[in-house]
Amino acid sequence: MSDEGEAPPMEVEEGAPAEEEAAAPAPVKVKMDVMSALQEVLKTALMHDGLARGLHEAAKALDKRQAHLCVLAKDCDEKAYEKLVEALCTHHSIYLIRVESKLKLGEWAGLCKIDKEGTARKIVGCSCVVVKDYGSEGEALDVLLDHVKAAAAPAE
Repeated sequence: MSDEGEAPPMEVEEGAPAEEEAAAPAPVKVKMDVMSALQEVLKTALMHDGLARGLHEAAKALDKRQAHLCVLAKDCDEKAYEKLVEALCTHHSIYLIRVESKLKLGEWAGLCKIDKEGTARKIVGCSCVVVKDYGSEGEALDVLLDHVKAAAAPAE
């Protein structure tokens, strides 16, 4: 009789993990686009102190060949600035990605204040960011590297 009393709790315990396993594969993975992948990579690099922000830091990192990736804003005010960064990236064979807005790049690089709701305030524009250390690897980094390698392949 004691065997019958113990059996139902074991069945309940076995049934619970089965429900959790069935619920786990339900979310469908959607492939990340390049800009959201870039945002994620910049956030991770910022946490690992792997970003150089601004012309002076970026030029030093590019010239010392510490850079893995360079991000340049299309709405940069100074054309000589763009030419310098492009020339350093080309000369040292460093991947270059362009984004639309320097304000968006500044936000992604952490040059802003985050309020209580989680929205960015007091965003400072940044025309150039260099990634010196990716930090941890993940899906975002894979998507981004696939994109830059595919974009660089026809140029060679």
